Amino acid sequence: MAAGRARRLLGSLWIALLLGQPDPAGAAARSGSQSPLAGSLVKTFTPFYFLVEPTDVLSVRGASVIMNCSAYCETSPKIEWKKDGTFLNLVSDDRRQLLPDGSLLINSVVHSKHNKPDEGYYQCVATVESLGTIVSRTAKLTVAGLPRFSSQPEASSVSKGSSAILNCEVNADLAPFVRWEQDRQPVLLDERVFKLPSGALIISNATDTDGGLYRCVIESGGTPKYSDEAELKVLPDPEEPQDLMFVRQPSSLTKLTGQSAVFPCVAVGFPVPYMRWTRNEEELITEGSGRFLLLAGGSLEISEVTEQDAGTYTCIADNGNDTIEAQAELTVQVPPEFLKRPANIYAHESMDIVFECEVTGKPTPTVKWVKNGDMVIPSDYFKIIKEHNLQVLGLVKSDEGFYQCIAENDVGNAQAGAQLIILDLDVAIPTLPPTSLTSATNDHLAPATTGPLPSAPRDVVATLVSTRFIRLTWRTPVSDPQGDNLTYSIFYTKEGINRERVENTSRPGETQVMIQNLMPETVYVFRVVAQNKHGPGESSAPLKVATQPEVQLPGPAPNIRASATSPTSVTVTWETPLSGNGEIQNYKLYYMEKGQDTEQDVDVAGLSYTINGLKKYTEYSFRVVAYNKHGPGVSTQDVVVRTLSDVPSAPPQNLTLEVRNSKSIMLHWQPPPAGTHSGQITGYKIRYRKVSRKSDVTESIGGTQLYQLIEGLERGTEYSFRVAALTVNGTGPATDWVSAETFESDLDETRVPEVPSSLHVRPLVTSIVVSWTPPENQNIVVRGYAIGYGIGSPHAQTIKVDYKQRYYTIENLDPSSHYVITLKAFNNVGEGIPLYESAVTRPHSDTSEVDLFVINAPYTPVPDPSPMMPPVGVQASILSHDTIRITWADNSLPKNQKITDARYYTVRWKTNIPANTKYKTANATTLSYLVTGLKPNTLYEFSVMVTKGRRSSTWSMTAHGTTFELVPTSPPKDVTVVSKEGKPRTIIVNWQPPSEANGKITGYIIYYSTDVNAEIHDWVIEPVVGNRLTHQIQELTLDTPYYFKIQARNSKGMGPMSEAVQFRTPKAESSDKMPNDQASGSAGKGSRPMDIGPDYKPPLGGSNSPHGSPTSPLDSNMLLVIIVSVGVITIVIVVIVAVFCTRRTTSHQKKKRAACKSVNGSHKYKGNSKDVKPPDLWIHHERLELKPIDKSPDPNPIMTDTPIPRNSQDITPVDNSMDSNIHQRRNSYRGHESEDSMSTLAGRRGMRPKMMMPFDSQPPQQSVRNTPSTDTMPASSSQTCTDHQDLESTTGSYLANAQEEDSAQNLPTAHVRPSHPLKSFAVPAVPPAGSTYDPALPSTPLLTQQAPAHPVHSVKTASIGTLGRTRPPMPVVVPSAPDVQETTRMLEDSESNYEPDELTKEMAHLEGLMKDLNAITTA
Repeated sequence: MAAGRARRLLGSLWIALLLGQPDPAGAAARSGSQSPLAGSLVKTFTPFYFLVEPTDVLSVRGASVIMNCSAYCETSPKIEWKKDGTFLNLVSDDRRQLLPDGSLLINSVVHSKHNKPDEGYYQCVATVESLGTIVSRTAKLTVAGLPRFSSQPEASSVSKGSSAILNCEVNADLAPFVRWEQDRQPVLLDERVFKLPSGALIISNATDTDGGLYRCVIESGGTPKYSDEAELKVLPDPEEPQDLMFVRQPSSLTKLTGQSAVFPCVAVGFPVPYMRWTRNEEELITEGSGRFLLLAGGSLEISEVTEQDAGTYTCIADNGNDTIEAQAELTVQVPPEFLKRPANIYAHESMDIVFECEVTGKPTPTVKWVKNGDMVIPSDYFKIIKEHNLQVLGLVKSDEGFYQCIAENDVGNAQAGAQLIILDLDVAIPTLPPTSLTSATNDHLAPATTGPLPSAPRDVVATLVSTRFIRLTWRTPVSDPQGDNLTYSIFYTKEGINRERVENTSRPGETQVMIQNLMPETVYVFRVVAQNKHGPGESSAPLKVATQPEVQLPGPAPNIRASATSPTSVTVTWETPLSGNGEIQNYKLYYMEKGQDTEQDVDVAGLSYTINGLKKYTEYSFRVVAYNKHGPGVSTQDVVVRTLSDVPSAPPQNLTLEVRNSKSIMLHWQPPPAGTHSGQITGYKIRYRKVSRKSDVTESIGGTQLYQLIEGLERGTEYSFRVAALTVNGTGPATDWVSAETFESDLDETRVPEVPSSLHVRPLVTSIVVSWTPPENQNIVVRGYAIGYGIGSPHAQTIKVDYKQRYYTIENLDPSSHYVITLKAFNNVGEGIPLYESAVTRPHSDTSEVDLFVINAPYTPVPDPSPMMPPVGVQASILSHDTIRITWADNSLPKNQKITDARYYTVRWKTNIPANTKYKTANATTLSYLVTGLKPNTLYEFSVMVTKGRRSSTWSMTAHGTTFELVPTSPPKDVTVVSKEGKPRTIIVNWQPPSEANGKITGYIIYYSTDVNAEIHDWVIEPVVGNRLTHQIQELTLDTPYYFKIQARNSKGMGPMSEAVQFRTPKAESSDKMPNDQASGSAGKGSRPMDIGPDYKPPLGGSNSPHGSPTSPLDSNMLLVIIVSVGVITIVIVVIVAVFCTRRTTSHQKKKRAACKSVNGSHKYKGNSKDVKPPDLWIHHERLELKPIDKSPDPNPIMTDTPIPRNSQDITPVDNSMDSNIHQRRNSYRGHESEDSMSTLAGRRGMRPKMMMPFDSQPPQQSVRNTPSTDTMPASSSQTCTDHQDLESTTGSYLANAQEEDSAQNLPTAHVRPSHPLKSFAVPAVPPAGSTYDPALPSTPLLTQQAPAHPVHSVKTASIGTLGRTRPPMPVVVPSAPDVQETTRMLEDSESNYEPDELTKEMAHLEGLMKDLNAITTA
């Protein structure tokens, strides 16, 4: 027996799994069986569900139909049927009968125009006594209508190979019953000939056999119905092209998932078109696709449609001559599907439960609940929550049964059910997912044990009663006064209702609870039950409590509207609130200006109100609150409206006049103050008149710009101007009349101003007062004066002042310093000729009274008796690469810095470059201004002045700001490529920095290629680190054209590339190339190289000559003795000349300078770009400043330090291009080159000018500051009166005659010569620690000489002494590149100033050198 029950149970489980039906209690026994659980008997869930449910059926009249239905339960269920919601009585029905499995059989379906008893919705109902009832999904029975044609075939023709369509439109429910006949014979359908779902026939790729008579037949039971016959003619191929056209276009479809969809698409034309499809504008691949099939003729079939197939389908026909398209939409609908089915629930009476049900579908399904086959009607205790879930409150025993969730949409319905079992209170609830219980009851209860139960709680009272909640409190039962382990259940119900609900306390020992979600003004009955570990005890006496009535406050007033009725008034209307009708006492209208935070209100009795006194053309927000006897109701939403515009209520501000010339005056102004515009300013009206004729007024209306140039005025005439602002409503008030007089005659501004007529300076301790008078020729426009000043040079600082100004005080100077001052007048064309003065500021110890003075020169303006204070605290805040914000404070304003009068501020700015003298200005009416359009990475200076009426302040202290960097916006310029002398495979690329570097250049990239049209990523890249302006590229191919481009880089990125520069490498290697590109062993002599035997050992520090010679060592020693002797004689002459020079008078020096100036002024050199030289008060060439040669009587003369390097770290070695220069210079002494070629090559380097310095064998004997330097004369001194010959064009020996040397030794010259092994004795050849040569730079150390097999250090010392023509000058190039250390110190101390006694010591030192020399030669 038990085995049989087990087999039946397993069978039911297998069927449930097979059919996909839920089996919530797969291990449960039959209904009514009990299972031991926690010491009590628990009723278990019973499997009860449908095995088969009815589906939709399409039938025809007179046919038989079966609606399938089968339900499973251990106890056989009773099956009944509903049609359209009403039970069918099948006992007495002879056409409809119930089959044994529960299905419904309908014999001979009845269907006529007025009698359709069988068509409708059917539902199967299964019932098990004492268990419950379940219902199936509903199924629709559709009966096809009477056969009729809505369209019939028509005679047509088709070309061979083309497509044809024959229409036969019938009702949609009859379409499955349509078939076709050709010549009264059935048409065989295949891939070429097929029928559309609508009934139409498509014939593609027509052949002669397709011609004939066609008709369609409807066979829906009974007699077939035939359509008219139509002839289809097949024509031969047309010879002429025929237009492409659709004979059938696709139409939009709506399909269910899983169904098939067919889009018909037939096009004809010649040539025959090719058909293809797209979905949502993406190509649809039909070949090899399982679901997308391209039918004959071009129609598209989609099988087993899914939701993703929805979209726009386009049929495209293309025959090579033309393309046509047709579109159709596919809409996919989805029947309801369950995402979450209801679950079986155990519960106790008075508990709250929730059945969960989640569904999906398209369209979105609606959900209804059925309990035991009857619809659940929502009430206070049965509620639909979260759209689909069913909540049952306060369970009672009768709530047991089967609950079903039925989901339904337009295309189908589905059902899912669950069972509710209510257990006795002494039976614990088996563990189930807590989601089925509400939070109020999911903490039930532990298995009960035997023992004493608690008595009733005492003194249950309602301590707080509101409209929708009540708070209850009580005392512990008498049986358990402590009550720490007791929990409490509070049962409550509406009076007169027997359905109780329960609420549990949240923790043991708690003796109060809040009951929420009650109804207002309703009587509830409460009782409290205590429970301990043994179970629930006695109940307290019932307590009746009535909730408070809810106050009915008014709702929001509907249809609130606000409309502006004038520039200062707005009318607001509204309607009576829907809730609280008839009780409204009054309304309160709130309004607020937009952007403000203070709201105003007014009491209103009616349904509209007009508010006056508002601001013109201003936005306001309005809202309304209704009041009744209980107070204010709900506010309406804000409505916003702007008052109407009006004419401006204030005139424009800060009208200023600028006389441009004799016939025009420029007007500038600011808009009226904010808040007085009263609308959108549309323009400005300017009125002007002659002061002499006040009645004759001219009007000019301009746009919204804040300036206007009035032209066509009379010369030398005073005019008055006034400006008024315009809106669409009219003209506002005008400014006061402001007058200005045109010039009598126009000044000339086609040239720069002439030199100022005088310049006076008065030095003080830390300032110099400068005064001047204007140029004598006052017919040229002067727009201002530029004052330049600096220690030793006037180019350090530049200040620009107004053209009216005649004096200026230069502040913040150093005491006891020699300043040079220049003054230039300027206009828009440029700066005029400068006027120079110099002055020495007083020392700190000078306590003499400072007596300021002012030159009352002509045109000095009379100062205003009460000038305004200038703005203070000017600050520049950098915002971007082209924007700086200027802020300032005005001490003439109150502490809150609020501007209440008509003052305005003028901001001026310019780049902080001495050459730049042009200011830009702008007016502002606030204490800040945003300056835009600036250059990147540029230092600007800013100052501010304030103007109020006719009073103005002076300019404020300047503020400085440097804009942020930006990527370079221009390429490197002046790119040149030259071949390296003696190395035809090596080239040197020179260039200049970009004109718009926009930041510090951190490197360059050189691109080169043999194909100028190659992609840039195919070019070879040579990076250059730092800001060097030259680079060597080696190992190039001979006789090949190369193209070069350069790109600059800064911290922000790469700039644009330069234009390609072409260079062709030489054809062949140089035949007379010398090893290592060095000259012969004489190290740069102009004479022939010495012939040295193979046994010769080099003397100290020397290097082997690379060429052997049979000359004996004795001859070499003799030659060295001769050279050293000549050097000693030269040094002695230098000393004598130096002593003589130091004793020269100042007058002789002045004459000498005058003579030198006249000679040098007429001497032209290659590369000299400065034809006009400043007076010899100072020398300023590339920051090399040298004083005149005079011995100042002042014990502490003011001398200017020269920036000549003090040590080896300051000298940058020349690169390999320098070697080629040296080599060319050496060869030039043999007559191979001229100075012109060298100067040109040197000029290509584009670096700082070369400075000639001698390397000699003794320390400096004169101060560097006494040695002039030039930046454009590489071989001569600017103070050597003798006009030197071109040094490098001479081919004579080193041993020149003494007279020629003497003429060149009168004044010191700065030359650099190559060192020789025997020329240096004074300084040992010890390289300084840490002095290394950077191998990353493609250069060779200065003047280093190398032999192929004997590398030795060449000792070099330098002195600024006198030397004639005996040594070729060697250029020292100081490029703007990172410092590179070198092992040789170039200069010792440039501050030494030798007196006669020191010269005596030097003579003794020279005698010691002579002795050393004799010892070497004798050895």
